[in-house]
Amino acid sequence: MEIFTKQLTRVDLEKGLVLPPRSNLEPLQRFQGTIELSTIIESAAGTRLPEPVPIHCSTTGGSLVFKTGWYHIANKVGLKSGDTVTFYQEVNGGAQFKLKVRNDR
Repeated sequence: MEIFTKQLTRVDLEKGLVLPPRSNLEPLQRFQGTIELSTIIESAAGTRLPEPVPIHCSTTGGSLVFKTGWYHIANKVGLKSGDTVTFYQEVNGGAQFKLKVRNDR
């Protein structure tokens, strides 16, 4: 189940990924504070990071933001402004979520 697709901006990479307004938040359930999402990272070529990465998703000013873990992913995968990421729920390999990266450069 897709939660969101977003073309990344410089701000997403430097200050945290703010989920787009039309994100399907049903799989994340309503929460206050911070939730940890065990996430499988897959490149556009279909290769995966060896282990799921925990992403901390927190409420900030009424919106959801990926912070801790997100920066590790951005650096490890080499994300740049203009790349597109799709985040969706998938129960697989001990992780509940998957982030697929598409490099549009």
